[in-house]
Parts: sequence; structure tokens; C-alpha cells
Amino acid sequence: MSAVVDDDLWSAIGDPTRRRMLDLLLADGQGTATTLSARLPVTRQAVTKHLAVLDRVGLVRATPAGREKRYSVDDAQLARAVAQLNSVGELWDARLRRIKSLAEAIQRAKNT
Repeated sequence: MSAVVDDDLWSAIGDPTRRRMLDLLLADGQGTATTLSARLPVTRQAVTKHLAVLDRVGLVRATPAGREKRYSVDDAQLARAVAQLNSVGELWDARLRRIKSLAEAIQRAKNT
């Protein structure tokens, strides 16, 4: 079993500020750099840079809204990220079961 992981996607999600932004966008349905920066401990300029990263990996979609862009989470890409996380989790669960089995075999060999 091998998991196909999009490193750019996970690099984008790996940042705590970007995860918080995704949480806010999911809760509110949409937001602009201005509305997000009002709720985060970073500047509007920093929010804009984080949104550009999320946009580049497809996690958010931008639509023009006057002088700003309105961002929303791309449900399909988020579902893809969740599927990757589940796949990686299953892979690690299998690895850990194998390590446990090896450790138990070593312990049994020591006891005989």
C-alpha cells in the first residue's frame, strides 16, 4: 500500500496560520484578506501572502469583489487533502502494527 501525497498541498496546510484561515473560511463560507486579517494576529499583507499559497495549491478559490478578492474553500481540493491524510494514516497504522509485531517477536525470543 503506498499513499500518493501532494507535498505542496501539505506544505500549505502545514502552516498554522493557513490552517486557521481555512477554519475561518469554512465557518464563514467566504472572506477577504481584510476580514480575515481582522480575526488573525497577522497583517493584511501577510494574510494576502498566505491566501496566495492556498490559492496556488487549489485549496481556495478567489472571485473579484470590488477592490478585493473574496475567497472560499474549494471543497473538492479539501476532500482530496482529507483523503490523502486518511491514506497516510492507514499506511502509518500498518507500519506501526508491523513494528509492534517485530518487537513482540524479539521479546518472545528473549524469553525462550
